[in-house]
Amino acid sequence: MSKAKILVVDDDPDLVRALRLRLRANNYDVTTASDGYAAIAQAQKERPALIILDLGLPVGDGFVVLDRLQTSDALSGVPVIVLSARDPQTNEERALKAGAAAFFQKPADNEELMNVIRVSLGTEAASPPHTAAWPS
Repeated sequence: MSKAKILVVDDDPDLVRALRLRLRANNYDVTTASDGYAAIAQAQKERPALIILDLGLPVGDGFVVLDRLQTSDALSGVPVIVLSARDPQTNEERALKAGAAAFFQKPADNEELMNVIRVSLGTEAASPPHTAAWPS
């Protein structure tokens, strides 16, 4: 059985590196993009099983990416987990309505994020849509 491919979309190289290490340690294949345009191009090329998406991106923010994914016949079924530093009070509901499977406030709890990834990929028992914010 091949590894599930996850596309990580974020313009913070340190976060991308940390996520790549964590995901690979959990037996996922990882590809990355650092802006909105590259995110769509990578998603079309790589056909990932799941996308982890930042909202604050150059060249088309995360909401533009979500919209493009949802309107693509080939990509509309790919679960998207939003991982953002933007205010959850104004962006969480918008992201979920735009098609995100879950919303996490940066920095996210690694175990919770990994659990939601497994649930979104169908490798763990399903649960209701998840939202999580870093405790104040």
